[in-house]
Amino acid sequence: MKNICIIGSGISGSTIANLLSKKYKVDVYEKAKGIGGRSSHRRYLNNLGFDHGLQYISPKTSKFKKFCSGLQKKRVLKKWQGPHKFDHSKVLENKKHAKLIGAKGNNAISKYLLKNINCIFGYELFKIERIRKNWKLSFLNGDVKYYEILIISIPFAQSKKLLKKFLPNFFNNKNVKMEANITVMTVTNKIKNNFSSFLFNDEVIGWAAKENSKKRFKYKYDLWTIQSTFKWANKNILNYRNNKKRFTNFLINRFKKLSKININKIYFTNIHGWKYSANKKNLNIQSFWSNSLKVGICGDWFGGPRYENGWISASDLYEKITN
Repeated sequence: MKNICIIGSGISGSTIANLLSKKYKVDVYEKAKGIGGRSSHRRYLNNLGFDHGLQYISPKTSKFKKFCSGLQKKRVLKKWQGPHKFDHSKVLENKKHAKLIGAKGNNAISKYLLKNINCIFGYELFKIERIRKNWKLSFLNGDVKYYEILIISIPFAQSKKLLKKFLPNFFNNKNVKMEANITVMTVTNKIKNNFSSFLFNDEVIGWAAKENSKKRFKYKYDLWTIQSTFKWANKNILNYRNNKKRFTNFLINRFKKLSKININKIYFTNIHGWKYSANKKNLNIQSFWSNSLKVGICGDWFGGPRYENGWISASDLYEKITN
């Protein structure tokens, strides 16, 4: 019998896995092909790629700042130099704080934390059962696994679907609204433009980043990541898959108009929708742990939309489990 199963390899799943692996045997299951969850890095060619989820890390709490500082020294993280253009009058805070990015992709923290942990990819959990004092986990590929301790580190709606039968009081009392995001990745002609990113005051596009500015690669063309606003994505997330070309062209043309940069050649496009991108509201707890059932839940949605909230949630769950 293996001790602990963790579902999800994002910042929460990788953090709690790393902490618990010092005392227990841990397995991590991820439905995607790689590590990182919402911070995953989409590869294009060789070392070229897009941070199509998380854009950067800007630590606020002293503990997370210390953690990130240690990763900078180990060259897991580095500073993302500007200039960054802000079109919104209420974003002065963004100019004050350093923007940290992964040295090779924004899933760098999760990769670092999970480098010595057994990770199983392409496994999507669809059903859990309580058999005596163990958890029976059924995956879509037909595999069945048994564990003593189960930790769920995935978006709220998916967590609720799996665990509400066992934890009705927890989920009935939680009003969580996950926001969507739609991201376009495109390769364009080389543009004479010094900006590393744009933060727009627009109803449709919220953010755009020039991947070349992160200095992970040199390339003859420019790679851009364009992200919608939550409000626009919430309206369109269920429809974009059937209209990928139209949505992609619409967002690229909108970006060209807002940024006023001269894009006249497009060599590649891709589009991705994050149905459960972020939760704007804070809950009154950072994580959940049932000692009688030996099940825990952590995620950034406990504390709000920030990447840092996922790390805080996992750290909080670790304290509950070990104490």
